[in-house]
Amino acid sequence: MAESAKWYVIHTYSGYENTVAATISKAVENRGMQDLIFEINIPVEEVTEITDQKTVTKERKIFPGYVLVKMIMTDDSWHLVRNVRGVTGFVGSAGKPIPLTEEEILSLGVEKREVHVGYSIGDSVKVVDGPLDGFLGTVDELDVERDRVRVIVSMFGRETPVDLQLDQVEPVRN
Repeated sequence: MAESAKWYVIHTYSGYENTVAATISKAVENRGMQDLIFEINIPVEEVTEITDQKTVTKERKIFPGYVLVKMIMTDDSWHLVRNVRGVTGFVGSAGKPIPLTEEEILSLGVEKREVHVGYSIGDSVKVVDGPLDGFLGTVDELDVERDRVRVIVSMFGRETPVDLQLDQVEPVRN
């Protein structure tokens, strides 16, 4: 049933994001609706401020006035969220909540994809996508967090580093 759960954006009064998130969590727990509302997220970023020779790291809301909720949209879950004090409504058109797309979820960093890479630095790989499709090379750098791999390929008799996405290469099996 969790497959039909989607991320929705709730509009709140500015400054009420944490209160709204806590109230929704408590209401979900009290009403036993954990099977309809799964996660509540307030996107934040860490910001370092330097003032008077002091370095202070603070969390700042990326989208003030908005809270993200992963839920299965039913009349009950809609009413629970909509009737929380501080919520002005769901983001959507004509009063109909519109879920976030997979691309939006990944770009916001709300959900992390787990990437399992079948190769490591020094391994031989084959490029399977893009303009260098079919080229063989050696993994030089691997950055799973950024979905990047640097491969050294031989082009025109020269060793050339190429930055690719992790899924654009596959290990060469001997």
